[in-house]
Amino acid sequence: MFSRRFLRIKVIKALYSHFKSGCDSMITSEKNLVGSIDKAYDLYFQMLRLVADVKVYAEERIELGRNKKLPTYSDLHPNLSFVENGVIAQIEESAALNARLEKAALGWNQYPELIKHLYTLMSESEYYKRYMQLPTHGYASDRTVVEDFYIETVQNNDMLESVVEEQSILWCDDIDFALIMVVRTLENCREKQDDLPIRREYKSEDDLSFTKELFRKTVVHFDEYQEYIEKFTTNWDVERIAFLDNIILACAVAEIVGFDSIPVKVTLDEYIEIAKYYSTPGSSLFINGVLDRIVESLRSEGKINKTGRGLME
Repeated sequence: MFSRRFLRIKVIKALYSHFKSGCDSMITSEKNLVGSIDKAYDLYFQMLRLVADVKVYAEERIELGRNKKLPTYSDLHPNLSFVENGVIAQIEESAALNARLEKAALGWNQYPELIKHLYTLMSESEYYKRYMQLPTHGYASDRTVVEDFYIETVQNNDMLESVVEEQSILWCDDIDFALIMVVRTLENCREKQDDLPIRREYKSEDDLSFTKELFRKTVVHFDEYQEYIEKFTTNWDVERIAFLDNIILACAVAEIVGFDSIPVKVTLDEYIEIAKYYSTPGSSLFINGVLDRIVESLRSEGKINKTGRGLME
């Protein structure tokens, strides 16, 4: 399932799009937000299938070698460790995975050059060579080589990123999140399972409610929160503050004020970390300082009312 941080990032992006586009329908923007999360979930299934397509390519190479006019000994006696990998077989046979791929019309059939590229990188890697040289293979080694494929070969692959962006503009920033879910799925794979332990999209209905409510509260109270931002940025021209910083600040304030079960420290830490990766250099320090002063003011006004877990600091 997607983390709360991922959901916060999606809300921030949806808010940015909502305000920048001048959209006057909060309902439409909220539907787009939920749709972008659903699309990211599709990418998880797409990425989970990837290693199986690389395995199919490996099988085709073996078959070509066997059908040579003058096959070598290695052509006739190929190392079948990878193509007979038990974890990849589970992925290929997964009813849940295949149903989602078919429903969403997902797959890699249109990108043979990418599959070839990933196979070549994998076959030249040390982790693959170690695996292929093992005298015997068990389920643990099968799972490890698949995990290594995603971590060492797939992650930060420029060609893959280009292909994914071509498939959907909504997937541009979601690859790492999808890969995290793929690796966690693999970690939970066990031999002789009925099906893959497919990750849920949301941990619970609470996460979906949190996402929608955070978006709504920020939109409804955006002007009010901007007044707080202006109050504590007296040495700054608010018009010149990066608009994304304003969005991050407003979203953080909405969470601090509107969600009594989330500790203030958790909210502050989350948005400061998000700013490090998604805003301008130095934004995290700026946001940290402004939020500290806003929180102090909100507390003095009695506008922060935490209960239960939200009281933890």
